[in-house]
Amino acid sequence: MPSLEQTLTSAPTHRPRKRSVATAALGALMLGLVVVGMSLGYAWSERRGLAELTSTTNKRLDLYASALEAELARYAYLPSLIAIDANIVALLENPNSAQARQRANRTLARMNVRAGSIQMYIISASDELLATSNSHLSPKEVDSLVARAERSRVAKSDKDTFFAANLVDGTTDYYFAHGVSRSGARVAQIVVKVSLVPLEVTWIDLGLRTQSERLLVVDENNVVVMSSVPSWKYRTLGATDDAQLLTSGRYARAALLPLGFAPENRIEEGAAIVRVIEPAEPGTPLRLAQERAIVPLAARLVVLSDLSDVRRNARYAAWGGGAGGAALGLLMLYLLYRRRAMRQLFHARNALQGAHDQLERQVDERTRQLQAANDELKRQIAQRLQTEDELVQAGKMAVLGQMSAGISHEINQPLTALRALSRNTIKLFDGGRTQAVSDNLRSIDDMAERMGRIVTQLKSFARKGVASSEAVDLAVAVHEVLLLLEHRLRTERVAVVSEIPPGTQVRADITRLEQVLVNLVTNAIDAMAHTTTRVLRISAVRRDNRVVVAVIDSGHGVKDTSMARLFEPFFTTKPAGQGLGLGLVISSKIVREFGGTLRASQVDEGMRFEFDLEAGELIHV
Repeated sequence: MPSLEQTLTSAPTHRPRKRSVATAALGALMLGLVVVGMSLGYAWSERRGLAELTSTTNKRLDLYASALEAELARYAYLPSLIAIDANIVALLENPNSAQARQRANRTLARMNVRAGSIQMYIISASDELLATSNSHLSPKEVDSLVARAERSRVAKSDKDTFFAANLVDGTTDYYFAHGVSRSGARVAQIVVKVSLVPLEVTWIDLGLRTQSERLLVVDENNVVVMSSVPSWKYRTLGATDDAQLLTSGRYARAALLPLGFAPENRIEEGAAIVRVIEPAEPGTPLRLAQERAIVPLAARLVVLSDLSDVRRNARYAAWGGGAGGAALGLLMLYLLYRRRAMRQLFHARNALQGAHDQLERQVDERTRQLQAANDELKRQIAQRLQTEDELVQAGKMAVLGQMSAGISHEINQPLTALRALSRNTIKLFDGGRTQAVSDNLRSIDDMAERMGRIVTQLKSFARKGVASSEAVDLAVAVHEVLLLLEHRLRTERVAVVSEIPPGTQVRADITRLEQVLVNLVTNAIDAMAHTTTRVLRISAVRRDNRVVVAVIDSGHGVKDTSMARLFEPFFTTKPAGQGLGLGLVISSKIVREFGGTLRASQVDEGMRFEFDLEAGELIHV
């Protein structure tokens, strides 16, 4: 037994190591608190900033949209008002009268000045200019190429109001067209052209002064017709019909290049964080994109808000959160060290009084601990040996069960076909139809050979190895599978739609590929057992150097809770006794050995199982 002096001198040798470990743990804890505080502060500030910015921008969107609608609403009544003017009515009654045209020209000029529009004119049903507010110009200027092009775009448009590019300076104009009919036939169109330059200049000035918002107006053709960034005008945003845009004549001088937005994160409906890709801004900053539909104008208003302030405030909040985490860590550190100091003081005060008794108790306690540890170690060794034996036995049983279940699952269909062919052969033999008997015997021989190949392939599936692959005609493999399951398809009244392009080749082993198709088709037939419409669709689509094969049924599908477990061993949605839950597991492993992936998804009616294989070319000798 160690002496009291040895105990007192040897005990502190372990304290520096414990203290270093405790110090490292406390340092890690403080660092973790700082990181957590920074993360929480940044996330909370960013979320709050985005919410405030979204709310503020929504209000501004309403103001911008209302301003644009109000600006154009001032002119919406003009075509109807022009149509009821006495001079205009007289012109439409007698369009060939020079005197009537002069009076109409003066009327349009007067109205154009009062309304503040760019131009008003009237064209006949044959696109002839009847009257114009620009009658003070020379006849050559009135009937110039630009004027005819503007009248042509009105004639081509199927809308009464639309945005269009000014053919002279590229600014944005808005057209109001009103058809005038007599006796059910259109005799003329009254057109009012309004310039949106004043409003757009205000937006551009706002963008130059604040650098915080970018405004865009996108028409029904997904073309940016107004913008606070001049270089973004007449660029396309989203899917467009280029041929229609060119023939409309509304963007004659525009490049119609795409304005690319890369979505980064969706916040809510109608708001997302995007990055402008083309044309890129300096540094391509992230922006908050929000839009508002302007239904009367068949357009939408998009606002891109700068996120610099939100990100800057989030960084400040992160530093604040880190400081809070550091303060909390320092408080915990102070409490821990204070507790340790008090405990050490208490121990030091009582150490001399009970040192001998403490040593005896420590020796007895240590002896009991060693005895308990020894007993626990023996028990763990015995338990581990027993667990290893159980695991070995369970592994053996799992392998035996996998082989038995796999053979039963894969040979069940060929055996059913063999029984049907054998009975049919007996009837044909009794009827003296030797040729049919010979054909059936050959089919039986082929199926027996196929069963042998399946057993061999299941053996290779059980052990690790590399599956062989070669160029295989996919249509031939599908045909063989449908032939194998022909009796059941006919009995279940399943309509088969095969969409395999002729000459489609994939790299695979023909027998193992047919094994996958048999499993998928069999599952599809089972899934349609209780449906009125039974359609089985097998398709193949080539994508680059891969061929995607799909098997689609019209069954009831699979519940969402079961989708994640479809490829688990021994999991099945079939009734008890009708499935082992190994078909999809085996099929998935075979497809992986071919270098593809078996996937499952819900469709409108039923399930879709698809897998991709490497495309190959058959070699004809």
